[in-house]
Amino acid sequence: MTRRDALTRLGTGFGMLGLSNLMAGPASIGEPRAPHFAPRAKHVIFLFLNGGPSQVDTFDPKPELTRFHGKQVPDEFFKTSKVTKDLNHSTLLGSPFTFKKYGQSGIEVSSLFPKTAECIDDICVIRSMHTDLPAHPQAITQMNSGRLIAGFPSMGSWVTYGLGTENRNLPGFIAMCPGTPNVGPELWSSGFLPTSFQGTYVPLDESDPEKMIRHLTNRSMSSADQRKQLDLVAALDRLDMARRGADPNLEGRIQAMETAFRMQTEALDAFDVGREPAAMRARYGVPDRPPETATKIRSATRDGDFARGCLVARRLVERGVRMVQLYFGEDIPWDSHHDILVHRNLARQADRPIAALIQDLKASGLLKETLIVVGGEFGRTPSVETTGRINVQNGRNHNSRGFTYLLAGGGVKGGLAYGATDEFGFAAVEKPVHLHDLHATVLHALGLDHKRLTYRHSGRDYRLTDVAGNVVTDILA
Repeated sequence: MTRRDALTRLGTGFGMLGLSNLMAGPASIGEPRAPHFAPRAKHVIFLFLNGGPSQVDTFDPKPELTRFHGKQVPDEFFKTSKVTKDLNHSTLLGSPFTFKKYGQSGIEVSSLFPKTAECIDDICVIRSMHTDLPAHPQAITQMNSGRLIAGFPSMGSWVTYGLGTENRNLPGFIAMCPGTPNVGPELWSSGFLPTSFQGTYVPLDESDPEKMIRHLTNRSMSSADQRKQLDLVAALDRLDMARRGADPNLEGRIQAMETAFRMQTEALDAFDVGREPAAMRARYGVPDRPPETATKIRSATRDGDFARGCLVARRLVERGVRMVQLYFGEDIPWDSHHDILVHRNLARQADRPIAALIQDLKASGLLKETLIVVGGEFGRTPSVETTGRINVQNGRNHNSRGFTYLLAGGGVKGGLAYGATDEFGFAAVEKPVHLHDLHATVLHALGLDHKRLTYRHSGRDYRLTDVAGNVVTDILA
């Protein structure tokens, strides 16, 4: 292309360079897309309790575990259950927390989650989840992307790839955490999908929106001047692509700049929980101000961080954000190897905001179109952790063979306990649900067929569920 051609195209092109043209094309996230079939849900909020909560101390009561506390698995159970052989020579650890029935459904919930228990008739409790590997990095990666290894798109990226977004002023996929979860940015990566579908990370260490989303406000240039500058850069980039050919990465950068520009008008408002009434913030457990002396350490979270995240998640789906991923805290806070009583403080920070989120979305009618998913990368063993590195032998080890997930809203049946683990809560034995099944079900609730939602890469078609996964239709209303 000659200099004259470039000037000609630029001169005649500015009048037509509207946002719709800038955001057009197969890599665009700027417009909502039609699902494969009528959806039950439009949005997903994934509350990820990184570290692995204990199922037998929260939502999967095991009387036999209490009965045999401090003892080894009796021989009689080996005759009827093959899975308990993996617990041979292990000392069983009964739950120190009490369970009782809640709601019309009568589902038993631990004393750790009294507020969430009040919403149990709106919750589906899957007690038969299982994954492939009980190691944090691989299990967390798999639960977020469907794969044990890095480099694959996250579930949020697949969702926005399939459906786009309903709000052009905010990213379609937002990931939040007070700090950084184990594995880190790979968890909200778009992998080989166009970069426009990767998650936008927002730290919850800060409560001031301008500190949460840094450099969003341009104080040295007016909005009109920014628009002209962005149009010029986009036009030059388009000319470069016309000469070199399509470039998904460059297209993604163009769209990222567009999204960042438009976020100036809405993002600061969406993330400012100070605009909520004091009574509302108190319901979630958000303090008026973070404790000045509180120091956030690795594998921990300050009081109010997760609560603020849940309140922000509600505000985001109210504004049309498609996928919100909220990690509980820095690294792996639910990894209670030493003492399971640590779950008491963790649950105290999680219980109120989870319940408030469900209740608020139900009151506004948004729960019908918002699927809330709650769980970690795996569960914990019913036996006590006794390795040499353990100081207080009152904790539990990793367990990927049987654990619990909660689903609410989005066309899922409430007041349902689905599946079961064995007598001690070690492995899924009734209606097992693999994480591929969970992902397939989430996509199905959004009107997406997990077998049809594919992307061509390196000579083959990839999907979130790899070559597996079945929709758990029994839990759908």
